[in-house]
Amino acid sequence: MRTVEKSLRLHLRVNIIVIIIGLAVSGITAFPIETELSYLVNHTNNLPIALQTWIKTVYTAVKDTNHNYPYLSYGTDWLAFAHIMLAILFIGPLKNPIKNKWVIQFGMICCISIIPLAFIAGSIRQIPFFWQLIDCSFGIIAIIPLGLCLLDIKKLETLNEYEIYV
Repeated sequence: MRTVEKSLRLHLRVNIIVIIIGLAVSGITAFPIETELSYLVNHTNNLPIALQTWIKTVYTAVKDTNHNYPYLSYGTDWLAFAHIMLAILFIGPLKNPIKNKWVIQFGMICCISIIPLAFIAGSIRQIPFFWQLIDCSFGIIAIIPLGLCLLDIKKLETLNEYEIYV
């Protein structure tokens, strides 16, 4: 394997691993949401008042809901599960990036789709605008390593096509 190809594959692996870890951590941290919110309520005194108020409101809602209607958190469990399954999906491009380029493209579509979802559902669910922007930031941030992966895959495809003709 040539040095250029090795470099591209390493760059790809790093970016894909970042995506896998991000998705897995997002999923795993969705399970203990009440505990995490309790921690935030007790350790965010230096944040802006609006954010502190929002975190306390969300914590109270989650705590009350878990106490009175624990089965509703099952939806969050499925959200967590979906994140973990999506992380596993990215093992395909980790093993064979050219063959599994579609997974990277799928991930980019998901990132773009976060934005209208955050604004439409966020507005309907009365999520504060600043929090909708935070939600959008996940898609904006994640599309960067995915875009870099897609560029590297295209370079690998070009290298492979060149080798066929040489």
